[in-house]
Amino acid sequence: MRGQRTSDAGRADGRRPGTEAAPRTAGGEARKQQTCDARRADDGSLRIVGPGYRLTVAPHGRTAVLDAEGHRLELQLCGALDRVGVRDETLSVDPPQLDTAGPHPVVTVTRRGTAWEAAATRVVCTPDGPELTWEVRGEGLLDEVALLATRAAFGGRGGGPRPSGHAWSTLFTPNPGPPRRLVRGAGESATLGVCGDAGPGRGHWFFTPAPLCLAFTATPLPDDAPPETAGARPWLTAGLGAPVRELTFTTCDYVPSDQGWHLRLAYEGHTRVSGSFRTPALLLSPGHRDPYAGLRAHRAWLAARAWAPEAADGAQGRGERPAWWFEPMFCGWGAQCHRAAETGRPAPELSTRAEYDAHLAALGAHGLVPGTVVIDDKWQRVYASWHPDPAKWPDLRGWIAERHATGQRVLLWWRAWATEGAPAAHCVRTPDGRPVALDPGHPGAAARLAENVARMLSPDGLDADGLKIDFTADTPSGACLTGHGTGWGVALLYDQLTVIHGAAKEAKRDALVVTHTPHPAFAAVTDMIRLNDMLRLDDPEPWAPVVPQMRYRAAVAAASCPGTPVDTDDWCAPDRDQWRRYAAVKHELGVPALYAATHVDRTGEPLEESDYAALRAGWARWRAGRAAGGDEERKEARGEPR
Repeated sequence: MRGQRTSDAGRADGRRPGTEAAPRTAGGEARKQQTCDARRADDGSLRIVGPGYRLTVAPHGRTAVLDAEGHRLELQLCGALDRVGVRDETLSVDPPQLDTAGPHPVVTVTRRGTAWEAAATRVVCTPDGPELTWEVRGEGLLDEVALLATRAAFGGRGGGPRPSGHAWSTLFTPNPGPPRRLVRGAGESATLGVCGDAGPGRGHWFFTPAPLCLAFTATPLPDDAPPETAGARPWLTAGLGAPVRELTFTTCDYVPSDQGWHLRLAYEGHTRVSGSFRTPALLLSPGHRDPYAGLRAHRAWLAARAWAPEAADGAQGRGERPAWWFEPMFCGWGAQCHRAAETGRPAPELSTRAEYDAHLAALGAHGLVPGTVVIDDKWQRVYASWHPDPAKWPDLRGWIAERHATGQRVLLWWRAWATEGAPAAHCVRTPDGRPVALDPGHPGAAARLAENVARMLSPDGLDADGLKIDFTADTPSGACLTGHGTGWGVALLYDQLTVIHGAAKEAKRDALVVTHTPHPAFAAVTDMIRLNDMLRLDDPEPWAPVVPQMRYRAAVAAASCPGTPVDTDDWCAPDRDQWRRYAAVKHELGVPALYAATHVDRTGEPLEESDYAALRAGWARWRAGRAAGGDEERKEARGEPR
């Protein structure tokens, strides 16, 4: 069973909220550092006025009203932190206390509940907005945690589940869902985290994890409206922050209700409270002109507290990034899928030297020489040993050397969490011992990961140049599962990528590690953010316009991980027309990636000479833009879409 060091959880430096140095401004981008005025009114309520917002805490302490630049929220302050086997119901609440001794006013509400010896909510009223944390004292394993909602056992009309209230109309999530949609109604759910797949209600696997930050506006918007639509009223963000290894939940769910909402964190019984525990901080930040401005502010808030690296200090500083990282890429998966349709064989069987030689020859015949080649699923014999399959790649090291001789680099596709070929003892397991995920918390598994990365990338091994990491959404989830170490959820994925990324850099300093993890903290363990698949092919009607969806994803990556290059992806295009439309704008979004060699695989439509000509022109435009730098580079450094 997993534990967590819980004393003063949620702080990188061990200090309690309200005693830290004044943070950098994270709210509206033009907002300057200002103080918040706080006082107790004659009726016993607390009234705090900050830049762009007013918070009024009721005399009984159970609720507060937040008025913030076009938003009015009734906040349920108590929260509910369930223990495994014990629901957290609030029995009584003390009047709110106000502390103005520190740099920001702090409101504390203590309550008596059914799950813990003591519980309290702290609200630090910063210039960026109110920052809330929920604290408990006692012993037990965390189950579900509800933020801004409570289960009241007061009796009478006040009893039962009580969510917070809102008056917004539109919700923006940085985690892509249905590809036709860019925003959604405030009455719809949303999930941020590290789990997902093709099943109903679980199609939120494109970014795992996305930034833990949602945005809301009172302006009703069509679901295909660009989130930066002019004329929308100011956006308010709700963002979670803590040191990444304290993010031991698998998902953060936005839970809507009748004019209500709250956030739910799934700890799944893998975080032990022994003494005290504090949730991640939740910052309600008003006054953003669009969601991307809100995401930039969210990242700045995390960085100011050392919960994420500075913008240019990610996995590899901007000045150190090799030029070859920005070369156009060819990934063979789309070509493998087309050949699968032609031959009737499974696409993973077609990750072979002969097939890749044919794909590259077809491109070369049309004047297209990618700077980087990605060998996709399944080049290895078994997923968790990462030895080349000798029937498919009889001399993979020699083939990589041939690519190097032509000035090209080679990335190897990597399936995260795979257990095939790994000892069961190295894995997260079910109660009957069945392995479900390689466990980076196990010393043997961590060593296995590092050894295999070294063998793949070191000059004495295969001498590949980096990894394309996929299936991070397979992060294990389940209260019954057991493993080693203290990590779970977001933290466990971070632990795995820390091992992989560190081993990659040890093997080859300029190794490129590509992930689809645009959470700001993960910029420390990734070198490039992949935008991921265009479509959810398991949807009943998967067709969707590509360009708006991929612009949205690129903008999320740029806002959350500024300075980190973007892999534009290329699979799976709905049809040739949409493939052409996206190919024409890739140079505006990031490193051009190509998955097709001769045909668009979903429809079987062949590429025409005009398509190859357009690709040549697009790659030339991208390379010229990289050489010129200038405004494009400055935009990237600021985290703005190009």
